[in-house]
Amino acid sequence: MDEVMPFLRRVTAGRNVPEERLLLVAEHYFDRDGVSPINDQNRALLSALREALPDVPIYWGNRNSAPWLTDAFTEMAAHGVTRVIAVFTSAYSSYSGCRQYRENLAEANTVGLTVVKIPNYYNLTGFVAGNLDHLLASLTDVAPDARVLFTTHSIPVAMQNGSGPGGGQYVAQHLAVARYLMEQVAARTGVVYGWDLVYQSRSGPPQVPWLEPDINDHLRQLASTGTTSVVVAPIGFISDHMEVVQDLDTEAAGTAAELGLAFRRVPTVGLHADFVAGLATSIEAVRGGTQADVAFGEPLPTPCLAVCCPNLRGAKPALCEQS
Repeated sequence: MDEVMPFLRRVTAGRNVPEERLLLVAEHYFDRDGVSPINDQNRALLSALREALPDVPIYWGNRNSAPWLTDAFTEMAAHGVTRVIAVFTSAYSSYSGCRQYRENLAEANTVGLTVVKIPNYYNLTGFVAGNLDHLLASLTDVAPDARVLFTTHSIPVAMQNGSGPGGGQYVAQHLAVARYLMEQVAARTGVVYGWDLVYQSRSGPPQVPWLEPDINDHLRQLASTGTTSVVVAPIGFISDHMEVVQDLDTEAAGTAAELGLAFRRVPTVGLHADFVAGLATSIEAVRGGTQADVAFGEPLPTPCLAVCCPNLRGAKPALCEQS
């Protein structure tokens, strides 16, 4: 329990998040005995990847809590590792979802290992297939007039504008995934559901513009115009961590109940066999100098372009990038 506030301060360092906001978020952890779901979920994903890649040693490092990324690099060096393939628990292009991780790698890699990364995998065949399978299952017995809400973490508008090659890719990538999934749903079920992309988990100061609409605001708008049922698909996340179980299963579900909206939440890809296999394939592709299969579009460049996803608080060294 006493680790919660120090953890939250590390997560939000330099972002001007008010202390009262951190205290509010801390209550979500205190309600769960100070335990974040993400660590057990990461352990389970590591186990699944080790089964899929039995000849590849796999390590785990966090940037804001133990096991620390710096310790992972030290351990790898001690085991004779010379080349590292980085897999981020984020599928999309943005500063917080890509470059910040690469800055963390640069800071933690005090032992001088060579580091490459798998491309951002929002359109990786396995990631998309896992999301589609969960979405189709969640739409079973749902009325044709239900609204599908795809949700992801809100980020500052300025961060969105600089995200990915050419900018604006954070939203564009989520929209591309959502469109593809709904096209597949229509093709397989014969039902054309209405859908929207909405945002959750805003944490910045109120004077800074962030991506909208917030899911709770959007639920109120839908209820006011006659919608009676929603299916919420958190495609912006790979596991059912705190921001999913609290912000969706607790807060958004509570808002829907107040409004009389039927609410169903789609699971994240988690340990879906297609997702695990897709990550393993992407790792092997990087090892072999090839590209993993994507469901649509083109694979993102690897290494990342140095000009994308800039750090708006000032440039810092980052690994896995090309000039």
